[in-house]
Amino acid sequence: MKLTNWEEYKSAFKALDKMIEEGFEGNMERENQFLLLAKAIEEFEDTMQLMPVRQPKTLPEMIQYKMVERRLKQKDLAVLLEISTARLSEILNGKRRITLDVAKKLYERLQISPEFILKVC
Repeated sequence: MKLTNWEEYKSAFKALDKMIEEGFEGNMERENQFLLLAKAIEEFEDTMQLMPVRQPKTLPEMIQYKMVERRLKQKDLAVLLEISTARLSEILNGKRRITLDVAKKLYERLQISPEFILKVC
């Protein structure tokens, strides 16, 4: 089974949901049908391009992106960068520029490229 468009994809998902709702375990034919549907859905999803991620354009956006990526809270990031939460908040809100020391820590600890830091500061 091969899914070729979104309508077939949605129908396959509905069929899969229905099988789950009705139960399929213990019935070899339905288990095989379930596996075929699941594999077809997975193969279709693999052919789809992922939504493009909007690239951060400012340093505060990049810092927030890295915070989300690493699941850091603002106070955790402040500890990681060895600065106060108030100072980090000012940087994130664009009210304070970063120092060379903070720039170095952003590179070393968050892997924000030096080129990006220099370009946007």
